[in-house]
Amino acid sequence: MQRKAVEKLAWLLVYSGLLLATLGWFLQDTGAAWGHAVVIAGLADAAAGGVLIWWRSRMKETDT
Repeated sequence: MQRKAVEKLAWLLVYSGLLLATLGWFLQDTGAAWGHAVVIAGLADAAAGGVLIWWRSRMKETDT
C-alpha cells in the first residue's frame, strides 16, 4: 500500500471514529440503550486510525 493511501485512510478513520464516539455519547444522554455500542465502535475506529498513523511512520520513503 502506498504511503499517501495509508495516510488518507488513517485520517478518515480517526475523524469518523471521533464523530461516531461523539454521536454515541449524545445517544447515551437521551437514554438510547445502544449508545454505548456506538461509542465503543467509534473509539475502535479512531484507534484503528491511530495504528495506521503509526504504521505509516514505519514505512520506507520512496521517490514515487
